[in-house]
Amino acid sequence: MPIVVAFVSQKGGVGKSTLARALASVAAHGGLKVVLADLDPHQQTLVQWQRARKANKVSSKIAVAAFDRVEDAVAAAARADLLVLDTPGQINRSTLDIARHAHLVVQPSGASADDLHPTVLVFHELVGAGIPKSRQVAALCRLLTEDEEEAARLYIEEAGYEVLPGSIPESASYRLAQNRGQSLTQTVDKSLNKRADALMEALLVKVATLMESAGESARRKSKGDAA
Repeated sequence: MPIVVAFVSQKGGVGKSTLARALASVAAHGGLKVVLADLDPHQQTLVQWQRARKANKVSSKIAVAAFDRVEDAVAAAARADLLVLDTPGQINRSTLDIARHAHLVVQPSGASADDLHPTVLVFHELVGAGIPKSRQVAALCRLLTEDEEEAARLYIEEAGYEVLPGSIPESASYRLAQNRGQSLTQTVDKSLNKRADALMEALLVKVATLMESAGESARRKSKGDAA
């Protein structure tokens, strides 16, 4: 079974699909077998992105598909190393089900109070539903200044939740790359690619740790069954 990373948020426009695409692209480039699941049947951002990839002949080893239910996405990715879930821009009953299937839940957030306050509330709600803090992390996106990043990071950390190292600044170059079917790490601006790489590396470290832990659990189970 794959490691499952879910990107969720209370509102749209904070970077869920952007980060989901970037993680899938970087992981696939690193040799992992990746499935990118679009769980928003109305907007289908990832499906449209995949069409742009094909139209612009962007090489990819990512399987992108739309699903109505998280269970269907998990079943379809049974032989993958990594399943990346992009969810609708709202929290509803299905969000908790998605979080329960995920090894890691990532909440992107901007720097405004309108973004940060809902982010913390969702973290609290997931903890109350039994999703441990150790499986939740925030990622800062669409920032304008270093001061914004510092203040946003402090806000979330003081609420008791982890924030990934690095951040994604607001930039038209990122949007242009995604319009072409590329990801955050494939813009024409090397400095922006470097910023995105830093955040993706932090996410990949978590994925690698989860894969190692899953492998160790499987080995222990195998030894136990053999005994």
